[in-house]
Amino acid sequence: MRFNDRYPIIVTDRKEACRDFWIRHLGFVSGFDSTWFCWLSAEDQSASIAFMTPDHPSSPPGSETFSGTGMCFELQVDDAGAAFDKIAATGLTIEYPLTDEPFGQRRFGFHDPSGLWIDIVEQTEAEAGFWDKYMIGSGS
Repeated sequence: MRFNDRYPIIVTDRKEACRDFWIRHLGFVSGFDSTWFCWLSAEDQSASIAFMTPDHPSSPPGSETFSGTGMCFELQVDDAGAAFDKIAATGLTIEYPLTDEPFGQRRFGFHDPSGLWIDIVEQTEAEAGFWDKYMIGSGS
């Protein structure tokens, strides 16, 4: 099966604030925007996200309003340092600083207006042996 796109729909009463946030701070563009639903994508179409108001008229019904917990939206980049500089220059307060993690990521993060945690990550080399005890079937 081939998918044409894949994206989460975040149900929030802050649809417009989320739309504006993603456009201003992450450079997404609006592909569709109505009073109760908007779909945004990266300019190169490499990532998409949508926001929908709780009072949407679509059928079947969507999820309950997003509570801001239990979900992390990963955006993988080639250079987390450059992404950090670009996003910080928009005035956004970065909540998790640019960090080199022992498990093989260079990352930073922040929340959008819906409460969604956004993790900007660059894949790096993990510290030697880090994953050994976590891998399924490793005999540990």
